[in-house]
Amino acid sequence: MIDIHHHLLWDQDDGSTSLDLSVEMARMAAEDGITHIACTPHSNGYYMYEPEPIDNKIAELQRLLEQEKIPITLGRGCDFHTSYDNIQQAHITPRRYSLNGGGYLLVEIPDHALPTTLNEVFYQMQLDGLVPILTHPERNLTLQKDMSRVKDWLRSGVLIQVTAGSVTGRMGRTAQRIAHELLAKNWVHFLATDAHNTSSRPPKMREAMNVVAERYSPDYAHLLCVSNPLAAFTDKPMAPQPEMLDLYEEDAPKSWWQRLTGR
Repeated sequence: MIDIHHHLLWDQDDGSTSLDLSVEMARMAAEDGITHIACTPHSNGYYMYEPEPIDNKIAELQRLLEQEKIPITLGRGCDFHTSYDNIQQAHITPRRYSLNGGGYLLVEIPDHALPTTLNEVFYQMQLDGLVPILTHPERNLTLQKDMSRVKDWLRSGVLIQVTAGSVTGRMGRTAQRIAHELLAKNWVHFLATDAHNTSSRPPKMREAMNVVAERYSPDYAHLLCVSNPLAAFTDKPMAPQPEMLDLYEEDAPKSWWQRLTGR
């Protein structure tokens, strides 16, 4: 399995707090069957994102993992928050924040007061050669009440990443319910751990992958946990995806007769 959203680097954001913990997180991930991890620190008003020191930490940790014989390949990405400064910087240097300097970018939007300009932001990213990956919409407090904007973004080519812990119920019942609503419609393209530690936010995907395989299909589970994230990690086109259901149906509410007849 390939994990494209992981706060593995120590003292970089609200994830790992020490190099030792980073090693233990990587060890836990490897034991769960994860082979690749994109280290994706936050870039927001609290945490600065500077590629060179982040690359240095990744190189140091990779050397240590090799010494410890922990079979994990590390890469770099960003938990990119849609602040004004970030958006402007990504427009000037589109590959600064993307996964391994390629075309895929993890994008986290605010929990409250979603900007009305997000459609334009995603469109500009695509013009700049980026494929936006919306992170954990099932956990977003605003989207939990109304997923209609997610439908619009999917129609425009935005991809969706759901947290593995949401699938299994670790992130709460509402996140779990919405995660499965998205999965049932084939609206999800990636599962990822969004790991921050080894306890409350652990680096595990296997249980979620098994749930998707059993409830939906093994092929879909493999796509979300292996094929698609590997394509993003290596900057390759994704394989053909299953048809997304209910994506283009009318959003207008059905009449009582339509609800009664199912039309």
